[in-house]
Amino acid sequence: MSRGQNEQRCGRFITLEGGEGVGKTTNVGFVCDWLTARGIEVVRTREPGGTPGAEAIRELLLDPEREERWSDDAELLLVFAARAQHLATCIRPALARGAWVVCDRFTDATFAYQGGGRGLDPDRIETLETLVQQGLQPDLTLLLDLPVGAAAQRVDRRGAARDRFERERHAFFEAVRQTYLARADAQSRFAVIDASPSLEGVQQSLSNTLAQRVGAWL
Repeated sequence: MSRGQNEQRCGRFITLEGGEGVGKTTNVGFVCDWLTARGIEVVRTREPGGTPGAEAIRELLLDPEREERWSDDAELLLVFAARAQHLATCIRPALARGAWVVCDRFTDATFAYQGGGRGLDPDRIETLETLVQQGLQPDLTLLLDLPVGAAAQRVDRRGAARDRFERERHAFFEAVRQTYLARADAQSRFAVIDASPSLEGVQQSLSNTLAQRVGAWL
C-alpha cells in the first residue's frame, strides 16, 4: 500500500500510466466499469486536468500552436499547479468520502515526460511532489507498456491532430518508456500490462490484475 504517512482516507486511488498510443483512455473506462460492477463509487478523472482550472492549464500545456514555447521549468511548474488544484478540489474530497478515484496519469507521468523526456533532474520533481502531494501516492498504478514504434503506429492510425507532446520524436518517447519501466521495477504499487495484444487481451490482463490486487481490499 502506498498511502502517505499522514494520509487518512477511506477510498482507493488507482492510476493508469503509459506513453502515447497505449490505450490509456479506453482502458480507464474499462477499469471504472470493473469497479462500478462491484458496487464501488468511482470518480474518473485525468491529468493534467480534472477540474475547470486544471483543464485550462491542460489547454495551455498541450496547445501545439502557441507562439511562445514553454521552457522546461515553466512546463513542470504548470503541471504541478494543475495537480495541486486537482488534488484540492477533486481527488482528496472524493477519497475522503470513500469513493475510489481512477486517474488517467498522475505524477509518474511527470517523472517520465518532464524527467525522462525533457531531462529534468528527478530530485527537483520530487521536491514539488512532496510539496503538492504531502505524501499522497496511488494505491495501484497500472502501466500500459508498448514499444515506441508500435505505439506511434497506433497514434498515426487515429488520424487526429497531434498535441504538443504527441509531436515529439522517437528518442523522447523511448526515454519516457524507459523511465516508466524503471519506476515500475522499483515500486511494488505498479503492475505492468502488455498493451500489444488486442483490446480484449489487454482488458483480460487488466481484469486479472484487478482481481488479484483489488480483491484484497474489498
